[in-house]
Amino acid sequence: MKKRTFLKTTSLLAGAAVLSRLMACSPKATAPHLKNWAGNLEYSTGNVHYPKTISEVREVVKKCNKLTTLGSRHSFNTIADNTENLLSLQELNKVVSLNKMAHTVTVEAGMRYGDLAPYLHQNGYALHNLASLPHITIAGSCATATHGSGISNGNLATAVAAIEFVDAAGEIINLSKKDGEHFEGAVVGLGALGIVTKVTLNLLPTFNMKQYVYRNLPMGELEKNFDAIVSSGYSVSLFTDWKIKNINEVWVKSKSAAGDAAPPAELFGAKLATKNMHPIEDEDAINCTEQMGVPGPWFERMPHFKMGFKPSAGKEIQAEFFVPVEHAYEAMMAMESLHEKITPHLFISEIRTIQADNLWMSPCYKKTCVALHTTWKQETETVMNLLPLIEAKLAPFNARPHWAKVFTLAPAVLQSRIEKLADFKELVKHYDPNGKFRNDFLNKNLYNG
Repeated sequence: MKKRTFLKTTSLLAGAAVLSRLMACSPKATAPHLKNWAGNLEYSTGNVHYPKTISEVREVVKKCNKLTTLGSRHSFNTIADNTENLLSLQELNKVVSLNKMAHTVTVEAGMRYGDLAPYLHQNGYALHNLASLPHITIAGSCATATHGSGISNGNLATAVAAIEFVDAAGEIINLSKKDGEHFEGAVVGLGALGIVTKVTLNLLPTFNMKQYVYRNLPMGELEKNFDAIVSSGYSVSLFTDWKIKNINEVWVKSKSAAGDAAPPAELFGAKLATKNMHPIEDEDAINCTEQMGVPGPWFERMPHFKMGFKPSAGKEIQAEFFVPVEHAYEAMMAMESLHEKITPHLFISEIRTIQADNLWMSPCYKKTCVALHTTWKQETETVMNLLPLIEAKLAPFNARPHWAKVFTLAPAVLQSRIEKLADFKELVKHYDPNGKFRNDFLNKNLYNG
């Protein structure tokens, strides 16, 4: 073959390869755009990849210039959005192995807690905590520092013993606690390092739980008795609509054993409920996990909502802010001062505690926190105008937002409150030097300002 012909052929082949790659990952105008679970967010592209194997994940990563992972689509903001390509983990949803010697389980990243938990229980194991609803994926929950409650319980990511992800070059990366700071930086990874494909979780021996609900706790009791109230069970949640300086409901979840004493009729002035309750008092409790002290497996009591049923209010918007636990009552009173403005637009607000951890991008990094959660009616413009008022009230406490819920905090302010941000950016650069996994959310909140 003549040199000129060879060069021309090589050029054409190279061009065809580039074109093929672009076509494989270019948005399909006719493909429907998915929405998140609550319907407040429509994703920016219909070009969604559904790999069934890790090899297929690697191929997608290699082909695409921009790519973001979708889990169970429970995020209320655009952290899992991308204008070019999305990759869904829904087909990667199986248990890989149960290591009874190490007391760990390894699962594919798209597995949901509600599907894993019965398997663990049947094999004699439990997780240390669960979020309020079991419908969420394990990888997505850990990547965003999603949490349950309990003054001695870390967020869900603190159970991670090892992770596997595909980096920007399409290489498989495995990190565990022996990798030290790289591991601590990668677990709450915000989708920025790569596509997580497997997660290994530390396990506990299985246990039974029971839960009771107390109604109408005077908010003033929290000023002197906050620690005692949030320590009254393994996991405790306070629900309020902020109307009259009152905690509408206190959900107390405790380990259960034969011969347990009957619960007290009162908890710092709150009265024991006489029927199953929904966090939103007017809602039917049929979707909620069993109460009234009826014992059951840990995974049927720790969440507020049953797997297979509509969780929470459904059509809603959620926001949440983390404050060091020593400022819990002050922060609550700061929010309460806005009750006339926020209450008409709220379904309910939940207050929980989360133990400190060592995960770089966790809002609880090095500090035990109280989380002030709000479930709003789906009045987007109104909610987005109210959030700056809440953020201003919580500013003296250096409040951090939940990574997967709505907030309006200025990027420079948010960045100033993340102690390990510079180290995290270096870690991201190591695994994704050209920003393949960086989307508008990450660019705005971590790199701008």
